[in-house]
Amino acid sequence: MNTKETLNDSILNDLKKRANTIRKDIIEMIYSAKSGHPGGSLSSADIVTALYFHIMNHNPKDPFWAGRDRFILSKGHACPSLYAALAESGYFDVSELKNLRKPKCLLQGHPCTMTPGIEISTGSLGQGLSIATGIALGLRLDGSSSKVFALLGDGELQSGQIWEAMMAAPNFKLGNLTAIIDRNNLQIDGPTEKVMPLEPLKSKIESFNWQVYEIDGHNIREIIQTINRGFKITDKPKMIIAHTVKGKGVSFMENNVSFHGKSPNDEEYRIAMKELEANS
Repeated sequence: MNTKETLNDSILNDLKKRANTIRKDIIEMIYSAKSGHPGGSLSSADIVTALYFHIMNHNPKDPFWAGRDRFILSKGHACPSLYAALAESGYFDVSELKNLRKPKCLLQGHPCTMTPGIEISTGSLGQGLSIATGIALGLRLDGSSSKVFALLGDGELQSGQIWEAMMAAPNFKLGNLTAIIDRNNLQIDGPTEKVMPLEPLKSKIESFNWQVYEIDGHNIREIIQTINRGFKITDKPKMIIAHTVKGKGVSFMENNVSFHGKSPNDEEYRIAMKELEANS
């Protein structure tokens, strides 16, 4: 995708429609699987849409194209949002989405490299930022202009390995690395600030010498403009704290921790799809 493309109202409206399609795909596949993680998948849909349909350079016909940008989904349990973006981009047929979590299918419960478009298997929380840091350093050593993006959950920031990567990336001056925190304030055990407080998060990360931005993680224009602003800074990594709503787009899932990791029942599925169809 071309980051130089003007973000006019027509393009923005198309991106909003794509994000809604991804949300419908998320509900469809988790309902079909009878398991999965709808809350964090829905909260990240606008971020993933902005990356795959506007920001990132990638080629569905050549997933290993050397010039591609890399995306690491550290919060691997939110893979339905990534799978939907990959399918809608053309990496595999959209019909494959209904095979989520089935044995030997392309789409396992966490990202796996057998899936076209997946860079590395993830899901053991806390590891993705280290992986992205290593990839970014390797690309720079190779003289590549490709960029690396990592999407983190806020709950996984409780993992110590995250903070090791927080130290390493600025040390290597990785201006080609952009990390995004899906700051929906909920994790499997409840509110993050009750489980293990993260605030003041922005100043903590700034103290490690990252360029830090705070945004509305559901405002696609703001997501894109902030990422592009960060590209102008070439001597340090960028961290975007994207404030989101867990379960965004489905009223009864929003800010409802019980939908961290369960599928909707028949009636919930019907209501969710009706609400999302109304936004089409």
